Amino acid sequence: MELSEEGLESFFSFMKPLLDERQRRLMAGAMARALGRGGQKAVVAASKMSSRTVLDGTKAVDAGAGPSDRVRREGGGRPRLIDTDPNLLSNLDDLVSPEARGDPMSTLRWTLKSTRQLAKALTDMGHQVSSWTVGQLLHQMGYSLQSTAKQLEGTQHPDRDAQFRHIDQEATARLAAGEPVISVDTKKKELVVGKKANGGKEWQPQGSPEKVDVHDFPDPEVPKAVPYGIYDIANNEGWMEVGSDHDTGAFAVNAIRRWWETMGTARYPDARRLMITADGGGSNGYRNRLWKRELSRFSNETGLAITVCHYPPGTSKFNKVEHRLFSFITINWRGRPHTSYRTIVELAAATTTATGLKVRAEWDDAVYEKGIKIPDKELKALPIEYADWHGEWNYTVKPESSDAST
Repeated sequence: MELSEEGLESFFSFMKPLLDERQRRLMAGAMARALGRGGQKAVVAASKMSSRTVLDGTKAVDAGAGPSDRVRREGGGRPRLIDTDPNLLSNLDDLVSPEARGDPMSTLRWTLKSTRQLAKALTDMGHQVSSWTVGQLLHQMGYSLQSTAKQLEGTQHPDRDAQFRHIDQEATARLAAGEPVISVDTKKKELVVGKKANGGKEWQPQGSPEKVDVHDFPDPEVPKAVPYGIYDIANNEGWMEVGSDHDTGAFAVNAIRRWWETMGTARYPDARRLMITADGGGSNGYRNRLWKRELSRFSNETGLAITVCHYPPGTSKFNKVEHRLFSFITINWRGRPHTSYRTIVELAAATTTATGLKVRAEWDDAVYEKGIKIPDKELKALPIEYADWHGEWNYTVKPESSDAST
């Protein structure tokens, strides 16, 4: 028997007010039995009745329940456990609270103890309670099982929020003027060779999961892909450069160069300025001298005055490329082993969202030397203007022999 979820809900919504408690229970049991496998779950969802009520109805139907003049009054039946055992809730709360985490004033608290462990502890205290009942009571008390949340950022810089406002004001002004503003960063490196596990799930034929290696230990002999992302804020477009060598300042700037040549110039043919928001560390960090030298070379090639604004240390999650680009790429390639650079490129390029995100991706097989030193003299000779407000975080790289406005 096939019946849509909407049809079931409509059926129970119409019939339930017309029946007494016993009739509703028998109706639910009969429907669950008629639907066959999975029927009980479907009826619970559609009727908003408890699984225990539907199960009792099914058993009554199987037992051949017939007409009866006896009708249990609304709310009748066995008294609630918390009424017959008034200390149950307080003892349960005492058990959970020492392990509870988060704001104690919050209406939503959570516990790491399992309902089975809590039920055993309560039974040892003299309460007759099942793990299922414990779960129901925890929900009523405002508890919820949750995973950990990465929110602690360590020591925060005193000018953290002020730098956020500075970045927002600068980016807003540039966007209003129709100028390019991009957010950049390196995504987590991905193993390439072999059948290595990749987090997440995707639909597969039942009983036929994608088989991957049991172990995924770091191996210097296994190639890694270095995905570098550029997110165009105004146009909701992304670029991913998939490198096969080292994540250096030269690699980062070359990714921006290829984005500009492939997508940027078409979007901003008259641009004279470019704004970049970046993390405080890594290949595009504010202390990275090679990053600044390569930006200067890129500026000379394009004639662009490049303003860079770095997020304060420990705040990389606020960089838009993280949650506007990387998060969706991760969702798109979840549960799929990255067996080649081509696989990674194609999975990244296939990423789209309902809000219109478009992504282009290319493989960069160039070699990038590590450990390049930029001496003080060379750094000072670069045409860089450092802002009065935290010049180490905010600076503009100008093309040589140019008075481009910042």
